[in-house]
Amino acid sequence: MTADASGIVLSHNAQAAVLLPRVAAGVALGEIAPAWLTEAHMRLGGGAGEELSARADGAPDPSAWAEGRIDAYWVKALAAPGVDGAVTWWLVVESTPGSTPASVPASVPASMTASTPVSAAGELAHERARAGLLQELSSDLLTSLDVDRCTAMTARRAARDLADAAVVVGTGDGRTFPVTRCTADGPVVQERVALDPGQLPGLAEALQGLPAVSSRWIDPREVPSWAVPEGFTGGVADIGSVAVVPLPGHGVPTGCLILLRRRRQTEFTPAEESFAQLFAARAGAALSVARSHTRQAHSTDVLIRDLLPPSLGRVNGICFSGGYRASVADELVGGDFYDLYPADTPEAETVAVLGDVCGKGLEAAVVAGRVRHALQALIPFAADHTRLLTLLNGALLSSYRTPFVTLVLVTAVRQDAGVRLRISSAGHPAPLIVRVTGQVEEAPTDGTLIGVFADIAFRTAEVALQPGETCLLYSDGITEARGGPLNDVMFSEDRLRAVLAQCAGMPPEAITERVQMVIAQWVGEGPHDDMAVLAIGAPRDTCPTTVNEPPRER
Repeated sequence: MTADASGIVLSHNAQAAVLLPRVAAGVALGEIAPAWLTEAHMRLGGGAGEELSARADGAPDPSAWAEGRIDAYWVKALAAPGVDGAVTWWLVVESTPGSTPASVPASVPASMTASTPVSAAGELAHERARAGLLQELSSDLLTSLDVDRCTAMTARRAARDLADAAVVVGTGDGRTFPVTRCTADGPVVQERVALDPGQLPGLAEALQGLPAVSSRWIDPREVPSWAVPEGFTGGVADIGSVAVVPLPGHGVPTGCLILLRRRRQTEFTPAEESFAQLFAARAGAALSVARSHTRQAHSTDVLIRDLLPPSLGRVNGICFSGGYRASVADELVGGDFYDLYPADTPEAETVAVLGDVCGKGLEAAVVAGRVRHALQALIPFAADHTRLLTLLNGALLSSYRTPFVTLVLVTAVRQDAGVRLRISSAGHPAPLIVRVTGQVEEAPTDGTLIGVFADIAFRTAEVALQPGETCLLYSDGITEARGGPLNDVMFSEDRLRAVLAQCAGMPPEAITERVQMVIAQWVGEGPHDDMAVLAIGAPRDTCPTTVNEPPRER
């Protein structure tokens, strides 16, 4: 826009009319321009040709610049001297530091915005804002290892800081893909969608981790309906520009990011597409970490599931209850274990076992898992305790990686109103029998530990439980637990007997809970070994029940 020395507009181009709608030749500058621009013109007018000059490096003299707000936009004006005091003003629309390119209206030509050189301070502030955005994104994403939450956060931040709407398409199975979409101010919607990546140019390539396709090559009319968030008013018809950016991961792509802008916004510039790729690189790295964590957690859950103690209850009229506490506070399994193998009929014997392998932690739990699997295979021989334990001993001797194990093998069957037990100990503490009278007896059984000697022997005891009586199997982690004032006194079998004497007549569930509570109070926060208890009881009622039936106490 050119004005003479007195401030009368001589000429202007179409771009100037975008910012100053009332501009016209012959109109006073003060009537159509803000005060800061009018004052700058009057200060430089007349002698502008003499006062304005270029510096030695060719850059405009700082006095040639003026800046201020025109409506909602921050504008810098560069004065160029003319004849007879006339001044030509070049108007440059600047985005405020940290704002997105979408803050500049589509009506403002690109030649008036980012492509025009502005002050170094403004560029530095803009770059700092972009770096801050990337740092904030990384910090937010890495606070969660949940894939869905990371994906939702990526879509939300992209819609708010890069475009009007964003869609994250994850890697799928070839037919369906996880899709997360949202607008800048709308809700995040996550669902699995059956889609053809070839429907949108650049999508198939991005999902394979190939470089992004330029947004200038993507026709907004080709955007499929599944990629348009519900809050995007106008739908596909209102899309002005589209960018498809891959989300790189650690070795394999994690998906792609689709950015949508409305028609009234400017198109994506090459600089904006480059920044979107930096944004996607941060998001893709966080998603890759989250997915790796999810896979590891799932694998751990699957592997540990078989190592966990089984759920116990009534089986063929016999009550079973167990309790377990690993030596490591944040682990669920260890070297102690117990198992139950229900009989098919009430007349057959149900098999129960409690054991202790050498070692602690997850490695001991894996060994215990191998022992349990071997026992499960040998259950058909449970009628003969000696044969079963001999076969188990041979199996463990043939495996050089399996250390020794101690265990108690029990077969139980309902007999009239009571329960008949056959008990064999293989180097393990003998079970304790809690009579209804309060008397605590030790089952008369002993034998050789498993997995060490080729020649072994066992003594099997037969025990009859009357209604209300319980047989308690326990690991040495119970009696050897250290506590007391100085945490150096073992709990001992005598204390265990005293606790059980107070539990006379209680159901097995109450006895195991009582023992665990007393032991927890004894050890406090101190270190301890794995601890396991398994109670087998004759219920007070006379009606046999199956494992799926609730107990019926009289």
